[in-house]
Amino acid sequence: MRSIGDRGSPRDVARARIAEDRLFVWEDGTLVSMAGWGGKTPNGVRVSFAYTPPTQRRRGYATSCVVELTRRLLAEGNRYCCLYNDLANPTSNAIYHRIGYRPLADAAVYHLVR
Repeated sequence: MRSIGDRGSPRDVARARIAEDRLFVWEDGTLVSMAGWGGKTPNGVRVSFAYTPPTQRRRGYATSCVVELTRRLLAEGNRYCCLYNDLANPTSNAIYHRIGYRPLADAAVYHLVR
């Protein structure tokens, strides 16, 4: 759950992001999913950290969490929300398409090693 620039343990990072309203959890008697945001620009924001533990998957929790977070971010005045998704994951691709996200570009990360 750490990203570049995060300091501290994952638990501390999560607590800080929750306190900053940048990480949200979905509960159904217990924590079942989460999603966050970052990368704010003058017009939009990036949804990130969408995750559901394996034992809670296939129940719609992540879908609900991302939908509600997206609604909230748009209601706060963002003109758009974007996210990065693994093109090799047909489940998340289908879910994001169903809730209104559309592919715009492919991206790749390269690590140069000496």
